Amino acid sequence: MATTMKEFSIFSILLLLPFLASCVERQVYIIYFGEHSGEKTLHEIEETHHFYLLSVKKSKEEARSSLLYSYKNSINGFAAVLTPDEASKLSDMDEVVSVFQSHPRKYSLQTTRSWEFAGLEEGKQWNQTKKGDLLLKARYGKDIIVGLLDNGVWPESKSFSDEGLGPIPKSWKGICQAGDAFNLSHCNKKIIGARYYLKGYEQYYGPLNTTLDYRSPRDKDGHGTHTSSTVGGRRVPNASALGGFARGTASGGAQLVRLAIYKVCWAIPGQSKAEGNTCFTEDMLAAIDDAIADGVDVLSISIGTFEPTPYDEDGIAIGALHAIKKNIVVSCSAGNSGPAPSTLSNQAPWIITVGASSVDRAFVAPLLLGNGMIIEGQTVTPYKLKKKMYPLVYAAHVVAPDVPKNYIAGQCLPDSLSPAKAKGKIVLCLRGNGTRVGKGEEVKRAGGVGFILGNSPPNGAELPADAHFLPATAVDSNSAIKILQYINSTKKPMAYIIPARTVIHTKPAPFMAAFTSRGPNNITPDILKPDITAPGLNILAAWSEASSPTKLENDHRVVKYNILSGTSMSCPHVAAAAALLKAIHPTWSSAAIRSALITSAGLIDNKGKLLTDASGNLADPFQYGSGHFRPTKAADPGLVYDASYRDYLLFLCSSGVKNLDPSFKCPKVSPSTNNLNYPSLAITKLNGTVTVKRTVTNVGGRKSVYFSSVKPPLGFSVKVSPPILFFNQVGQKKSFTITVKAESEMLNMSNKDQYSFGWFTWTDGIHNVRSPMAISLA
Repeated sequence: MATTMKEFSIFSILLLLPFLASCVERQVYIIYFGEHSGEKTLHEIEETHHFYLLSVKKSKEEARSSLLYSYKNSINGFAAVLTPDEASKLSDMDEVVSVFQSHPRKYSLQTTRSWEFAGLEEGKQWNQTKKGDLLLKARYGKDIIVGLLDNGVWPESKSFSDEGLGPIPKSWKGICQAGDAFNLSHCNKKIIGARYYLKGYEQYYGPLNTTLDYRSPRDKDGHGTHTSSTVGGRRVPNASALGGFARGTASGGAQLVRLAIYKVCWAIPGQSKAEGNTCFTEDMLAAIDDAIADGVDVLSISIGTFEPTPYDEDGIAIGALHAIKKNIVVSCSAGNSGPAPSTLSNQAPWIITVGASSVDRAFVAPLLLGNGMIIEGQTVTPYKLKKKMYPLVYAAHVVAPDVPKNYIAGQCLPDSLSPAKAKGKIVLCLRGNGTRVGKGEEVKRAGGVGFILGNSPPNGAELPADAHFLPATAVDSNSAIKILQYINSTKKPMAYIIPARTVIHTKPAPFMAAFTSRGPNNITPDILKPDITAPGLNILAAWSEASSPTKLENDHRVVKYNILSGTSMSCPHVAAAAALLKAIHPTWSSAAIRSALITSAGLIDNKGKLLTDASGNLADPFQYGSGHFRPTKAADPGLVYDASYRDYLLFLCSSGVKNLDPSFKCPKVSPSTNNLNYPSLAITKLNGTVTVKRTVTNVGGRKSVYFSSVKPPLGFSVKVSPPILFFNQVGQKKSFTITVKAESEMLNMSNKDQYSFGWFTWTDGIHNVRSPMAISLA
């Protein structure tokens, strides 16, 4: 009997079902073995990885084609395309430490004034000690190499000039990788290396669409250029954003460091660049592995993930652990998922986790209402209204007929506004869903002449300064309510947006950004995170000329410098400070540098009061860690809390991760996680009394005496023993214990998950070595 075409198609599909299911199941997995022994050549390592793949694949060809990366330098492992069954078989092998599936990591777009505000530029600042002292001692970070994992660089920016720089450090072993619109001449004595990694990206999305991004280290987005220049940009006089905002001398924190660019993040197909990029674990691990071998001294990684990831499945944590074994300092962003609690990225204790706070600069664009009220607002929009009053409307009152009349109606989402109702008017839009600049784009589409971005209560007084498409200003949540009340109280509400101008020495500053992710640490609550905060709100830095200031498709403006907000901006500030400390103290461990930054951080703003959040409420260590970074103080911290690679392995043993380094065997009884020699203290679910041990190393005067003082968390008693430490020489170590006990009234509390905060400090009259505490009851 003849087979019909329809029957043949069904029969063919049935035969192909097992194959199709296998294709669907195939994912990228990372097979991790730990550290290389150093006994094999790079070729032998790759052949070993092929051997493991061949044990689960049907042929040599299939094994080789499935391999994406063979990590050969410090990290021992590989990334390959496997089925879950193949991955499971590999995980059962004795030599394999862990097998985990790769997932795309979407990072949150997570400076002229910030370094002056931090006390590193000329002019006496609120927290400055001796003018220029740190920069001179550190020689501006000369010959320190900072690696940046990001989405590339715009090498033509004046911030990356190599004029006057000496030869490339002999310690550098890296390469300059050519590609689309990027050749070997784009590397110089400032950008000494550049690489790109997209095997994981292309395995997931298919071949890179080169209209979206460059297949090279070149930055088509702007984010990587911004972070790189924040770390180590040269001094560029008369820099500004969008025709004059934040005008001044743009400079990185460590102007003479060398930069190594590792492009690991890429545009997402089908999404606007304004919605962020994506970074894959296997690509990031390959970049960190290369960076370690290349000879970087500091890694700045403004990348995070939205979900808690165990240490043995977290590519950044694994890579950073290998980096600190080589004494590389790793600075990472805390994330932009605030103000909700337990939203942190990069929780590992061997990483410096950085929150975001403000500087003392505002871009003031007041709003004049028809009743004479003036409301403060901010923007870096260069466009101006004619000097007259305009009709004012709330977005929810001028939506298209088919838009539901709910809370989302007031948020100016795409195609939500009615041109017939919005034309010629100033429109109030509320924050919430959608991008901030996208709301302004919608107002312009509908014919509005101006735009007010109103904060929701969680955003408080935090005002990101955006480069909108039309005259605009952003107002805090209280002001947004007042504007709405005015609109609802009069028949013909009117308004005028006064053109914006740059104002410095604003108060209070710093304050914590509402978007900065909060503790407690959702992987190991007994490690207080974030560690520190640094400028991350409205930061000016270099920009890609292939990207507009808003990154929206319809925005064709080209700028050399742009203003951006996020913990992505605060992370390179701390990386630069770490590079300066590395230049002054080349023998210090990465833990000592992190300790110096943490214990020297400040808690007081430029009004002489304790740090607040964006709403004006007192902030706490789950927002700022130990406080706002003070690089000039960190250069001479007095004492440091040091920790070794072995200490971190013991910590992992205590955390239930037994074999991240197979050469290390966990003891039968591991020390508790809060006994890691960390420069802060977190105790969760305290039941009765807990005593922890800490050890400090004298890096100050040869002979010194330190006295302890304690500000105990409310409801707890804290005793430091011994209360006095005597040092006879630099490098001497002294141990002490901290005993924490809950007071009787605390034991009767109904909400025992609530944390109390305090501090313990060592001082010799010159140095104040301060550590935060966070305690909760069982």
